[in-house]
Parts: sequence; C-alpha cells; structure tokens
Amino acid sequence: MKVKKIFAYSLSTLVFLFSLVAILGIWDLVDIEFLLGRLFKSLMVILAAAAVVVLIFSILDRPDRKDHREQED
Repeated sequence: MKVKKIFAYSLSTLVFLFSLVAILGIWDLVDIEFLLGRLFKSLMVILAAAAVVVLIFSILDRPDRKDHREQED
C-alpha cells in the first residue's frame, strides 16, 4: 500500500508541475509551443511506466488460485 501512495504522490506532483508550466505558457511567460509537445510526451511515458509497475505489483501480490478456491468452499 505504501508503494501505491508514493506513486500517487509522485504522479500528482508531476501533474501539478506540468499544469504550472501550461499556465505560464497561457500567460506568455514561457514558449508553450516548444514545451507542450515535450510535456505531453514526458507525461505519457511516466504514466505508462507507472501503469506497468502497478500491473507488476498486482500480479506479484495476487493470491494463489488454489488457496482462493479453498477459501470459497
């Protein structure tokens, strides 16, 4: 459960930072056309990596099917 919280806080921080850069681009403080593509690609890579890690942890933490059937009976 602790790993999921770390990923949640990390991804939330990244979304906040990307949103901050987008707001600065709206106010013409940074060149948004240059940064928008890179920000979007970076966010997609991070989200895909996080999804793979969550998938791996869900497979590793899955209870054995044999034990699960015995508990139902």
